[in-house]
Amino acid sequence: MLLKFAIKEFQEDREFRQISKATLTNYMGCLKEFHTYCLEKEIIEVTDITSNTIKSYLIYCQKERGNNPTTINSKLRSIKIFFNYLQEIEIFNEKNNPIHKVNYIKANVKIEVFSDKQINEMLSYYRRIKTRDKSLYAYRDSTIIITLLGTGMRLGELCNLKWSDVDFENQHIILFGKLQTQTSIPMADKLKSELQEYKLFCQKQFGKLPMFVFVDRTGKPLSPNAVKNMFKRLKQIMNFPNVRCCAYDFRHTFAHRFLMNGGDVFTLQKLLRHSSPAMTERYLAIWGTALQERANQFNPLNKFNL
Repeated sequence: MLLKFAIKEFQEDREFRQISKATLTNYMGCLKEFHTYCLEKEIIEVTDITSNTIKSYLIYCQKERGNNPTTINSKLRSIKIFFNYLQEIEIFNEKNNPIHKVNYIKANVKIEVFSDKQINEMLSYYRRIKTRDKSLYAYRDSTIIITLLGTGMRLGELCNLKWSDVDFENQHIILFGKLQTQTSIPMADKLKSELQEYKLFCQKQFGKLPMFVFVDRTGKPLSPNAVKNMFKRLKQIMNFPNVRCCAYDFRHTFAHRFLMNGGDVFTLQKLLRHSSPAMTERYLAIWGTALQERANQFNPLNKFNL
């Protein structure tokens, strides 16, 4: 089978499985780049691809495209999923599938979180603009930050959030995550208050409430790229060291605060909607020292003279 046809079939299969648009875009972006690389090496048939072909592509990504280990592993994950699909449809078998001989590279994973000071500075910045300008951007962007901090939701979940998904009476928010799975997460009192105020502002601003919670000045839902640009502007204004200032930093901060305040990993897994406990336990591994300090500080044995 020609590689370009195999990639097309893979795309149709993932669409049939209803994976998220963002995930599909990531897969296809990587496979398009891989396809271009293979054409330059005069490889057009899927069965002509070897483990060395894949490894040389990853080396190309590292040296020519300047990809860091995390990005390279992300691309390799997409390629692994593609070749495992080819094994499912019997283009390859367990023995001759070239992807099985390609391993992920070691990457130093750094999880960045905001300090209390940085969070207060961001909120104070938007508070000043809201008082002065009363603009949509100030109300919307500050509510985005508070929502991310208060829920740990993903960027895609934030952009897809509708007012019909926000239940003020029962204080929960319905999210549609990966594979269009529906999940209900609790809404804290402070977040409820902020969303209610923002909802009233939107009703006055647009004359009627938009369908989506976070919208542009025309009432259309914000795209993930628009939110990323918002954080880029905020990063320049705040000039914070050691943090990228992106949606995932708020998600990490939510997880960090939850654990530091005594929350358990099992509950955090449910709140973050991780499919595997291992994904949540990486937070425990990174912040284990701080957790140990808190465990020593509040240990019941401290009250007794042993």
